[in-house]
Amino acid sequence: MSDFVICINNDSNPASLIVGKVYRTLSDPEAEAHNMLRVIDEDKSEPDGYLYPASMFAPIELPEEAKQVLMTAGD
Repeated sequence: MSDFVICINNDSNPASLIVGKVYRTLSDPEAEAHNMLRVIDEDKSEPDGYLYPASMFAPIELPEEAKQVLMTAGD
């Protein structure tokens, strides 16, 4: 899975996710086996992220410069 995804559906979580926004994912093979993703969402109170259905996101590739900025955002 990509380190970053873009939200394509926030119907069940409009307060936590913004459609069109890029989110960082954290590796979670068990969650991925159940078609879920561990995502650092708008709340940011949980450093381990929250689980969301993978269908709410599309994986994206970013330029290295953008990856570096997003990896350190919120630190």
